Amino acid sequence: MSETFKKVSDSAAETLHIVRPNHLNAAGRLFGGVLMQWIDELAGLVAKRHSHMNVTTASVDNLRFLKGAYQRDVVVICGKITYVGNTSMEVRVDSYVEDLDGVRTPINRAYFSMVALDDNDKPCRVPRLELETDEEKEEWEKAKLRKEVRMMRKEVGI
Repeated sequence: MSETFKKVSDSAAETLHIVRPNHLNAAGRLFGGVLMQWIDELAGLVAKRHSHMNVTTASVDNLRFLKGAYQRDVVVICGKITYVGNTSMEVRVDSYVEDLDGVRTPINRAYFSMVALDDNDKPCRVPRLELETDEEKEEWEKAKLRKEVRMMRKEVGI
């Protein structure tokens, strides 16, 4: 049986959210937890599009809050597959505040490890990733390093 290959662009996704009063913390900024929910949902969507299976979040790496978002801001969240293993996928998620002129200012970046699940909730094989650009190849190499660091942290219990 031959392997299935998919391109990064096949599963890339983008969502938009308006920051509303119920999304704000006491300082008047977007709750980090609300943004985390939004980016987790998008990472799951990207992984589901790639694998055509249900998925679960295994871990989140390098969750960096770069800048705040405020009431009435438009938050744009973009996700794409950066790496695939046997049953897992890494999804890079970038979040931006978009102004009225369409200029996007980065506010967050995170890397999610997602696992594809069969109908019995058991991990199952995912399609291979066809890398088309130098940027995608560079992202793949960096993802391999992040995976090694995750394994090392697990090994030493941190």
